[in-house]
Amino acid sequence: MQNKTELDAAAYWAATLAQRPDEMAAFFAPDATVRWPNTNELFTAAEFIRANCEYPGRWEGEIERVEALGSLLVTVVRVFDAPRTVSFHVTSFFRVEEGRIAALEEYWGDDGPPPAWRQALHLGRPIR
Repeated sequence: MQNKTELDAAAYWAATLAQRPDEMAAFFAPDATVRWPNTNELFTAAEFIRANCEYPGRWEGEIERVEALGSLLVTVVRVFDAPRTVSFHVTSFFRVEEGRIAALEEYWGDDGPPPAWRQALHLGRPIR
């Protein structure tokens, strides 16, 4: 860990993607909470770690963006299943206190093509 308000995002995501519960637990304050608004779920840190580590299959990922403002850390990570047949983008908002995660809110989105109705309008273009 770094100073009191910083969190090593790369180390956190390495532990999380590798599904290493003991390493993940070290990043969380004892009374930390995790919110997944997309699925209307609120977890304790222990429940979140269990959900992550007991998810079937292995994960890989790439940090695409990290932004810090005071005690708020925001990461955008592209997450793949190990065979890379599906991918997701997760935007995570960490509230960091005393160098540990006090609260985490994550938004997960499936990666894929735009919906057919929007393709039919011929709007936009690929990012990459």
